[in-house]
Amino acid sequence: MNATRVLVLNSGSSSVKYQLLDMRDASRLAVGLVERIGEQTSRLKHTCLSSGDTREQNGPIADHDAALKAVAEELAKDGSGLDSPELAAIGHRVVHGGMFFTEPTVIDDAVLTEIERLIPVAPLHNPANLTGIRTAMALRPDLPQVAVFDTAFHTTMPESAARYAIETKLADRYRVRRYGFHGTSHAYVSRETARLLGRAPEDVNVIVLHLGNGASATAVRGGKCVDTSMGLTPLEGLVMGTRSGDLDPAVIFHLQRVGGMSMDEIDTLLNKRSGLFGLCGDNDMREIRRRMDEGDEQARLAFDIYIHRLKKYIGAYYAVLGTVDAVAFTAGVGENADFVRAAALAGLEGLGLAVDGARNAVRGGEARLISPDGARVAVAVVPTDEEMEIASQTYALVGKDSRGN
Repeated sequence: MNATRVLVLNSGSSSVKYQLLDMRDASRLAVGLVERIGEQTSRLKHTCLSSGDTREQNGPIADHDAALKAVAEELAKDGSGLDSPELAAIGHRVVHGGMFFTEPTVIDDAVLTEIERLIPVAPLHNPANLTGIRTAMALRPDLPQVAVFDTAFHTTMPESAARYAIETKLADRYRVRRYGFHGTSHAYVSRETARLLGRAPEDVNVIVLHLGNGASATAVRGGKCVDTSMGLTPLEGLVMGTRSGDLDPAVIFHLQRVGGMSMDEIDTLLNKRSGLFGLCGDNDMREIRRRMDEGDEQARLAFDIYIHRLKKYIGAYYAVLGTVDAVAFTAGVGENADFVRAAALAGLEGLGLAVDGARNAVRGGEARLISPDGARVAVAVVPTDEEMEIASQTYALVGKDSRGN
């Protein structure tokens, strides 16, 4: 029997998201989420897509080992357990791969060691990713496990975009440079945008706007990243749900010296109490829109700051690329908030950027153009699919062997 299935795991500090896909036809067989791992109120929600059945478990799940064992049991109930001969590999999302990992990589001890060495530049993400990998390897030591890195897509950035203007030897010693994140999303969306235009990715320049609670912009020239808004960490760049985005570094010194705040307090402020939440107390764009409609000036100001920053990046990446074929909106806000898309491009008609009001108002799960007919630059809404991207990269790496070729 040919092994054509890939299990995609995204392990967070207290959660595991997963999908089982069959790469023969890129179909999803099962999706699920384990959340609040380590608490008494843990929950596992599993959906078998072939039957439409959804099952839910509530109760304590002690750790990631218990979580993955519970996932394996749910998959086994569907006839697709971890011991299935149809399972070709497990693909793991790993947030930070530094400059060492530029492509999907079969995991061995050396890879684990390098991911661990990168923990200082990804303290919130890489430890959880490692926990999921080690647990999965213990459950299926014979099965190929593949790491797909959020940062890998951005390793094509030229040094002029990736370097910070600080002392070079110091930067190299502590790995201080711009890495970028959301790479699997930007790779998938830029390629799908080219497909939507009926062109090859290498012939298209795209500005991809991944707008969710975390948000990033990427300039993609001919299928390769040449600049992106996130940097050493996911804190740099756009205004986000709870992250500040771009900030004068001296603000940190000021808060420490004048405000008496510790480094940990400032870290928490910038990552968890800033962005839209810090500006108006809400990080849900739907709630912000409701408040604006009711005349809430604080919500309006937060929205205007969000749009101002977004518009600046669109213009900057237009300049970086020189020629732009498309701007693509994706992720939760980008795919669903028509008022954000309209506001972000308002006034940029001179750059060939505009949205058609009727097309922009249409909601749907398919990739679509929302620019007017004959527009110089296409504007697209492209639903992201990071799990499919991880599965595709994983299967491309190990699928040949699984087919016995």
